Amino acid sequence: MSTPDLVIRGGTVADGRGGELFEADVAITGGRISEIGKVSAKGSEEIDARGKLVTPGFVDVHTHYDGQVTWSQDITPSSQNGVTTAIMGNCGVGFAPCKPEDHTRLIQLMEGVEDIPEPVLSAGIPWAWESFPDYMNWLSRRDFDIDVGAQLPHAALRVYVMGERGARRDPSTAEDNAAMAKLAGEAVRSGALGFSTSRTLNHRTSTGDFTPTLKAGEDELTAIAGAMHSQGRSVLQFVLDLSTLHEDLPMMLRVADATKCPISFSITQNDKAPNRWRQTLDEINAAAKRGLSITAQIAARPVGLLLGLELSRNPFQTHPSYKAIAHLPLKERLARLHQADMRKAILSETATATDDPLFFRPNYDMMFLLGDPPDYEQPPENALGPQARKQGRQPEELAYEAMLSDEGRGMLYVPFLNYADGNLDATREMLIDPQSVPGLSDGGAHCGIICDASFPTYLLTHWTRDRTRGEKLTIPFVVAAQSRKTALSVGLTDRGLIAPGYKADVNVIDYDRLHLHPPKVHYDLPVGGRRLLQDVDGYEATIVSGVVTRRQGEATGRRPGKLIRGAQGLAS
Repeated sequence: MSTPDLVIRGGTVADGRGGELFEADVAITGGRISEIGKVSAKGSEEIDARGKLVTPGFVDVHTHYDGQVTWSQDITPSSQNGVTTAIMGNCGVGFAPCKPEDHTRLIQLMEGVEDIPEPVLSAGIPWAWESFPDYMNWLSRRDFDIDVGAQLPHAALRVYVMGERGARRDPSTAEDNAAMAKLAGEAVRSGALGFSTSRTLNHRTSTGDFTPTLKAGEDELTAIAGAMHSQGRSVLQFVLDLSTLHEDLPMMLRVADATKCPISFSITQNDKAPNRWRQTLDEINAAAKRGLSITAQIAARPVGLLLGLELSRNPFQTHPSYKAIAHLPLKERLARLHQADMRKAILSETATATDDPLFFRPNYDMMFLLGDPPDYEQPPENALGPQARKQGRQPEELAYEAMLSDEGRGMLYVPFLNYADGNLDATREMLIDPQSVPGLSDGGAHCGIICDASFPTYLLTHWTRDRTRGEKLTIPFVVAAQSRKTALSVGLTDRGLIAPGYKADVNVIDYDRLHLHPPKVHYDLPVGGRRLLQDVDGYEATIVSGVVTRRQGEATGRRPGKLIRGAQGLAS
């Protein structure tokens, strides 16, 4: 018997199928799982997993690492949260194809849609490509700590073919559609896993223009999706607005029906129509029964904004007195904010209207202190509004004081999606729907306002162990949902299971010690750019293609991760 490269001994295995946990050894040879059960052979390397949870590596289908993969080999923070495969090119935004004269345009779009600062993107992206195949060829020469897969972004494609007409959202012509379809087919042949588009008013450039894909016609989408899927399995991922869902969802279903292309889109609970998600899930389940391949991406907790002086937004940013000092470095701003006259002036003013889609007039009845450990499912009475009324004070005072704490690094938490009921019961129902997968972690995006790359860890800690305000989920269900089910949704049938022949992407987790720390600002992007990160404890080892990439939460420096070239099946 040959010597395995690695044997994981005596762990409690959640194999990704959703069945009962079981105790077993796992042997890995040549980057694949070679044996499960009682492994008699001694491995060249061994991990003692007794009392630990052993899972497949997690597959995150919505990450926006399009920029980061060009300047970094470590795909953090996802790789710190058990993710071994990350899919980028989401929401129609990305950096290929792109003509040199459009570099700034695509950077401004990514900055506006995904809150990745322009200086970071301008300094970090080498622009060593023009076409999408060139981009894929360039990425294929890089090594990472996890595998990465790419989707063709609609906005980049549309601007590449249509130029200024595409950017200003003009209807495409038959010639435009044919040109986009041809390039889309080439993208699949070069390894694109799919195509993504956006139809939401919230997606704007940093200069305030709507995304080029906002009103793209059904003929345009059908031409692109059909051309891609004719060249190989290809998923169409999209983002829709609640206000136009009644028009856009049926249209997307028609595109799927006409092209036989699998589709995937985000569903959240919105405060304006808190029960619309049920109807949407009913519609996609009905479509699935008709034979369409359709997946809903579900956020694991509220999509929550983090507000603070060190972050992109705060509740006082439109107050005139605050705007007058907003340009100052944090230390100087903090000194001014501690002055009694400045405090009095800011607290006497009110928030004014803005066209920023992620700035809401402060609702202090839905604004919380996140706490340590961070609590994403707090009862409504914990919000600043009720707390202030209890103390006989104004909630603005509490918000002001909270942001000044920790030397001006205090943060406020505003759950703006998936929390209309003041709990996560709706989220649980969405997660257990047969057509859904966990998604929307946005690990490479929203650097100064959202910190959701910890979704994979949160699914295990909160949903299977720590939840007190409602029903939980089981470990086997959660592991299967974010490994095998997510992998299948993007055509990766070679991973997501701990079974012989499957890709050896594995986590060894100290489940009892698994723990998320509060978000903190780090300045580790190009040119000292800022991003929100959460430390996490409890990942004993993360293994990619049989190589240990992280041990005890620390990177080993080994980078076996590669660019995924198209849908993947088991090796024969």
